[in-house]
Amino acid sequence: MSFREIKPTKSNLLKLKDRLEFVEKGKDFLDYKRNELIQEIRNIWKNYKEQRKNFFEIARDVMYNLNESYKEQGKRSLNLISKLGEIQFEPKVDLKYSKKIGIAIPHLNLDLKQKENLPPYSFDHSSKHFDELLEKVKYFIKKLLLLAETEDELIKYAFNFQKINRRIQGLKNIIRPQIESEIKKIESILEEAERETFIRLKKTKDMIKS
Repeated sequence: MSFREIKPTKSNLLKLKDRLEFVEKGKDFLDYKRNELIQEIRNIWKNYKEQRKNFFEIARDVMYNLNESYKEQGKRSLNLISKLGEIQFEPKVDLKYSKKIGIAIPHLNLDLKQKENLPPYSFDHSSKHFDELLEKVKYFIKKLLLLAETEDELIKYAFNFQKINRRIQGLKNIIRPQIESEIKKIESILEEAERETFIRLKKTKDMIKS
């Protein structure tokens, strides 16, 4: 119903009052959703900071072992081992979604299938740093996926919070004032019409008596 096309009738006045009540209920519901999102964002942000801290600690260890392996074995040797690893391992990432307070949350699962049980390098000709590097890289990837999940979840909650907040502000600052203003205008017009009708009837009654 366009505000500019509303006729000053009692039926339209009742419709506007019903619409105003509906707007208030909608605002209350959005306020509830916004508070839920705020609580979720606070909880996730706490976990995210801890996960991020752990991730960078692991990344630092991985980079240290990688640099030490480069020094002891050489870049060419590590590149060759990497190429053999690509043939031997078959990584598979499974992406699934679950819903939480109406928002689709991603879940990543890494399945690193090994075609052969033997490692793609010789223990006798590898550095101890490289052995540690292989173990930490697997852990690093798991932590990376977990951090990506949490970060995406946090972004989705923040985006929905902004969207809900804009809707609340729209209802509060635009829609509700428009409806209230239109209600006042119609009530004023109807009251004026009732006064005119009353005065006209009174004059008619006086004329009849005289």
